[in-house]
Amino acid sequence: MPAPSPLELVPAPPHRVFPTQASRGRYGTEAAEHTTALVGIGHVGTRYATDVVLQFQAELAVAHQAVYTELPAEFAARHGLLPLQSRVTTHREFLLRPDLGRRLDAPSLARLRAEARRGANVQPILADGLSAVACMGAGVDLLRHFVGECEALGLTVGTPVCARFARVWLEDEIGQETGAKVVAILLGERPGLGTGDGLSAYLVHAPTIGKTDGDRNMMSNIHARGTPPAEAARRLSLLARAMIAQGTSGVGLDLSGLAGELGDAGGRGYRAPEPRVKLVEVAK
Repeated sequence: MPAPSPLELVPAPPHRVFPTQASRGRYGTEAAEHTTALVGIGHVGTRYATDVVLQFQAELAVAHQAVYTELPAEFAARHGLLPLQSRVTTHREFLLRPDLGRRLDAPSLARLRAEARRGANVQPILADGLSAVACMGAGVDLLRHFVGECEALGLTVGTPVCARFARVWLEDEIGQETGAKVVAILLGERPGLGTGDGLSAYLVHAPTIGKTDGDRNMMSNIHARGTPPAEAARRLSLLARAMIAQGTSGVGLDLSGLAGELGDAGGRGYRAPEPRVKLVEVAK
């Protein structure tokens, strides 16, 4: 058998491979101006850059903390709100059984019937949702502004309640029991990367058990870096008034006449993205 041919010499690598000059392509630069998503982040070899990985891990930690923080049982009473709780018994059950978070437990239902005002124009609800951090943060402030804005428009407001282990559709039962024309649940929204303190508001006209998402109107990203609570409260009160005037909500609600008062929320165009807060700085 003949001897194998000798292998060709492998050229030596260049003297310096990394670091390369930090740069972003045209697409990434332009896209980043319209979204807070991580686009055009670059890479080092086959991996993300260190500062990108650290930022992602920090933002993920913020989201985890928001989801796993539990609203204290005494929170409602401390802020002068009527305390209610869904049929959920533990935080783990709350995450695994959304259906139980949509109905009140028996003691809460009895207390609501006995102590809450009936027949108001608007029934406000503050709830933990998927971010008790948001509820405990700007939640009370949003509720206070919302009640004030509704009253300023001449709308009667029901007894403010605070629901623990609550999902959005819990508002249907609460609104049905209180006989309110419109019910509004202000609750911690599902955290995004780096945003664990955002609130969402869901409003529905003629609330009854069985309403669908198509019957609701909502506003999200209510926090200091998105829509501030005071501004959101003003828009939500206008939304409630429009629902009562038109006798409907959801996809059937006409907001064309409120474009001037609701700002970008009253139109269908693109909105300016909220600023992305960098949680990690890597020393150069």
